[in-house]
Amino acid sequence: MRASLIQIHVDDHESVDSRRQRAASLVRDQAGVDLVVLPELWTTGAFAYEEFAREAEHLDGPTYRAMAKAAGDAGVWLHAGSIPERDPDGTLYNTSLLFSPSGELAAAYRKIHRFGFDKGEAVLMGAGTEPVTVPLPGTTLGVATCYDLRFPELFRALVDAGAETLVIPAGWPERRRSHWTLLARARAVENQAFVLACGTAGTHAGVPQAGHSIVVDPWGEVLADAGAEEEVLTVEFDPSKVAAVREQFPALKDRVLGLERPRH
Repeated sequence: MRASLIQIHVDDHESVDSRRQRAASLVRDQAGVDLVVLPELWTTGAFAYEEFAREAEHLDGPTYRAMAKAAGDAGVWLHAGSIPERDPDGTLYNTSLLFSPSGELAAAYRKIHRFGFDKGEAVLMGAGTEPVTVPLPGTTLGVATCYDLRFPELFRALVDAGAETLVIPAGWPERRRSHWTLLARARAVENQAFVLACGTAGTHAGVPQAGHSIVVDPWGEVLADAGAEEEVLTVEFDPSKVAAVREQFPALKDRVLGLERPRH
């Protein structure tokens, strides 16, 4: 399988419409790969809190339409990162969109863990409640977003639902970049899964972004990583390695806590 992580540059000087057109063009350029991933909240910037309500879209909004067309034009599975979604009841969510190679919506995931410690995203947006997996030819994706990376129980739920490849778009700040790399590798090792973690470049509302998108295999080995600037990180990996690793080193079978076990 070939995957391209588009570490798009986000700053305060480009319009959302211009960035949307640029992202669609970058996706179309990936024709021939199997899976394309964009970062979290790349239309607004993950720290541009004042933009969330202004730029929020319904699921059939302009970003949805642009990304659906780009996926169909390129013939790729597209994790289109996340957008500020406005539910019909008015609630905002940090929502990821996944499209099939025909441009159909395959899944939407509302971010469960909201960042901000009683401010920012944590108070401006509602929380999702359902883990999401998406079957692809050859692998099953488990979907998480940025701050979710700090909560291993979500990833256990994704693995229990069949996930073999964990896809994590993010707007991760540069000042905590060491955590980004550490946690991406930890989630890969403890779940014996591939991790594709796609960040942004640039500055969101004065917050420098970490960049350094990363692809990690089920042993925790880094297959590819990006620098700090805008970049398309393309990597080939073999999804069948997940089953091989889980058979060779069956640590997941020894789980005890958090499992429902019958009483005797």
